[in-house]
Order: sequence, then C-alpha cells, then structure tokens
Amino acid sequence: MFRLQGSKVLAVDMTGDAVKAKNGSMVAYDGRMAFKKLTGGGEGLRGMVTRRLTGEQMTVMEVKGHGTCWFADRASEINLVSLQGDKLYVESSNLLVTDAGLRTGTTFTGLRGASQGNGLFTTTVEGHGQAALLSDGPAVVLRVSPQYPLIVDPGAYIAHQGSVRQSFQSGVTFRTFLGEGGGEAFQIRFEGDGLVYVQPSERNTIAGDL
Repeated sequence: MFRLQGSKVLAVDMTGDAVKAKNGSMVAYDGRMAFKKLTGGGEGLRGMVTRRLTGEQMTVMEVKGHGTCWFADRASEINLVSLQGDKLYVESSNLLVTDAGLRTGTTFTGLRGASQGNGLFTTTVEGHGQAALLSDGPAVVLRVSPQYPLIVDPGAYIAHQGSVRQSFQSGVTFRTFLGEGGGEAFQIRFEGDGLVYVQPSERNTIAGDL
C-alpha cells in the first residue's frame, strides 16, 4: 500500500510483495527488505535494448520484503496515480515508484518529446496498481474532454492518461514578436477524454521563450 507522509516522502507497506523504484530513491526502511538493481527499466533484455535505442533511459531497482520502505527524490513533490487497467504516459525522470504488477515500456511521442528536450520516446505504465510521480512543486491534474481541449506548456508537462490525442502546435504569433504573447514557442494540444498532470515549475526546453 502506498501512503504519502507529507508531500515529499512515500511510504510503501509490503508483506512479501515487491515494487519497482527509481534507483537510489530509498531513504529508510524497517523490517526485512531486499534490493536488486534492474536493467532496461526492469523490462528484461528486450526493454534494455529498446531503451538504449530510443534514449528513454530509466534506472530502477526492485524492492521486496516485509515491512515499510520510504522513498523520496531531491525533495520533489510526490503524486499518486491509481491505474485500473488503463495506460499512463510519463517522462521516465518523473517516475518514482510503481507496483511490481504494473508493466512499463516505451512509446513514440514525436515532436512533443523533442520540444521538451527529452527525445522522441516516453515511458508507459499500464495494468492495475499504483504509481508515484515526481513533480517540481505540487502537480495539478487537469481534465481533457471532447468539448474542452487542453493546451499545455511542454516544460510543465509530467504525464497523461485516458483516451487522449496529442498534437504539436506553434505558439508563435505576431503578438509574440511584439512581446505581448505568452512567450512559448511551442505548445502541446490534448484532445479527447482523460487527465493531464502538470507541474507549476517549467523545465528548460527547446520550446521556451523566443
């Protein structure tokens, strides 16, 4: 069971089961725990080759045992996501812990990933269970509906789930050159039905200010 202690520490209670966690993110534990570093994001040889080819690197460890293990990463905010057979798309740098029963992989993101400076691929998490995401500041969960598409700054994007289509659009207008625009050269447009997770602090991207 995942429990937040404050907003920056995750406690995971285990009774012989396991979780996959970002390598080096364990800060304390009690009881009996075993730690094993996993290659290729814990996806085996195929996952290791895929991640090496795509550049979507993710170094994780398996934590298994009886007791409670606490995780954190550089005082980042932690956000819990419950999956009920659906798929979560998340940047590997924002993924802290997943239930061992959840499957991870990689998928092509195209220009969105390029605009973020993260490459053309991103990490997927799917199945039934919980995942813990990292954010720079408390994450905001925004709803996308067929009637209300959502426009997101690539530097603030963390993850999304649901039946959502994404496209890449230019934020450059005549007002941008007059200094009256939003300042973002590119934006991500989400359409469909789902959720998008954004953080209140923008990472540096090639889609930043002109």
